[in-house]
Amino acid sequence: MNADYKALLDANVLANYAVCDFYLRLSEKPRLLLPKWTEQILDEVHRTHVQQLGWDLQLADSFRNAVTKSFPEAFISGYEDLIPLMTNDKKDRHVLAAAVREKLDIIITFNLKDFKSNDLDKWGVKAMHPQDYLLTLYSMNPQVVIMKLNQIAY
Repeated sequence: MNADYKALLDANVLANYAVCDFYLRLSEKPRLLLPKWTEQILDEVHRTHVQQLGWDLQLADSFRNAVTKSFPEAFISGYEDLIPLMTNDKKDRHVLAAAVREKLDIIITFNLKDFKSNDLDKWGVKAMHPQDYLLTLYSMNPQVVIMKLNQIAY
């Protein structure tokens, strides 16, 4: 069973290598979700890797190239005109605008405070903590989640 639930992965999820690795494994066959992001989100991930986490520039570039090559269908574009309509935290309006443009139901983020329900409800979008969404995926298909965890462990 493939579940083709589209979910926008925020920069803080993609920048956390362990969480990102697990989510991207869940996005490979047999997949439980289709990851979505923007160039702007990957720019933020790259900056975080280099400036905050101390990654070598070559490693950060390699990571970006790998996710771009592995998930070309993940990119959302053409959302910029929606940014001024968003009312969530100013620095994360581009994230919500991309989710709205792509008609996504879910933004996966560690930063729930910047995605309050009163800012999201009118667009039909929910923000979920990565842990909570993993529990949702597990409830849908525990065998695949366990299999992907085993791949990481070995």
